[in-house]
Amino acid sequence: MATMKAAQKRAQAKVEYNAFLAGCPSRQLLDRISDKWVVLVLCALGGDNGGDRPDAAHADAPKAMRYSEISRLLAGVSQKMLTQTLRSLERDGLLTRTVTPTVPVTVSYELTDLGLSLHHMTRGLRSWAQTHMDEVLTNRKTHDARTP
Repeated sequence: MATMKAAQKRAQAKVEYNAFLAGCPSRQLLDRISDKWVVLVLCALGGDNGGDRPDAAHADAPKAMRYSEISRLLAGVSQKMLTQTLRSLERDGLLTRTVTPTVPVTVSYELTDLGLSLHHMTRGLRSWAQTHMDEVLTNRKTHDARTP
């Protein structure tokens, strides 16, 4: 059997991973990355720290963050949910967890190259949501007023 080149493997994967098919494993990944906490963790670690200018030209550089920093930035996330989210992102190779033997032990999280590539898309999603929220709220109010 002949070996496949990288381009051939990518082409084959595109055929094998069709998210419109019920049994496609990429649906699990879509479930994971469509979670609000995943999007916000990726934005936080990517340097998009909640400022009013989330575009690429003004975003801070990606950086390592400690658990407590992430927790403070993500208002409303429970300890359990943040822990689960960080573990799942580490498992998928989207971030790395680094333990530094200090007293007390220091643990930091940082995006991998794969996580950074996803961050670029989630940053756009977050920006879109923030930009269009007033319009969406107006549409909801209009819809609810005419719906019996």
